Amino acid sequence: MAKSIWPSDDKTDVLLDAAREGDSRAVNQLLDRHRKPIRRLIELRLDRKVQRRVDVSDVVQEVLVEASGRLENYLTDPSMAFHLWLRQIAWDHIIDTYRRHRVSAKRNMDREQPLAVGPTGGDESSMNLAVQLCDPKMTPAAIATQREIAELVEKAIHRLDENDREVILMRHYEHLSNLEIAEVLKLNPPAASMRYLRAVRRLRQLLQDDQATEDLNQADT
Repeated sequence: MAKSIWPSDDKTDVLLDAAREGDSRAVNQLLDRHRKPIRRLIELRLDRKVQRRVDVSDVVQEVLVEASGRLENYLTDPSMAFHLWLRQIAWDHIIDTYRRHRVSAKRNMDREQPLAVGPTGGDESSMNLAVQLCDPKMTPAAIATQREIAELVEKAIHRLDENDREVILMRHYEHLSNLEIAEVLKLNPPAASMRYLRAVRRLRQLLQDDQATEDLNQADT
């Protein structure tokens, strides 16, 4: 599995312990250590069209300011792993940012995918996922470039229902483990694993259907 976008817990745990002792430098280091992962998450998951209207750095700063204000409560009673707690705050800001700019947009965005792999996010993860999912017939002879393969996978992901799409994006783009996904979704690990396996089956079927349609179109020409 690819490396998570979040830093390892070892140093985070040390900084959390220091922050509980009132070390303000540890608090600053803790939040700064997660700045890039938060930005990466926002770039991955905030709608591309919204990203043209907002400065991602501003959204990142909003997340960090809220996290700083809520940190004391978290340190007193941590409800989940620190990076998942930060992810939830970031996720709320992603949704809020999308909703604000959907309302203010000049053209209707309601039919567009609100949460999607961002402009810097997709190709490598999409290619890795395609290797696992695509029919062996889906060769460079059938699909001319790697970018086209990545786009095919991303388009198929967007056609999944919300639950299936979310677990695929968390596993293959955010690179969360099954245990982390279970914690985020408030499921037990076997249920989270089953949801992921069902989503993979549905995604594979969409890709196979797309390939079958492409083969038929080529046969008709």
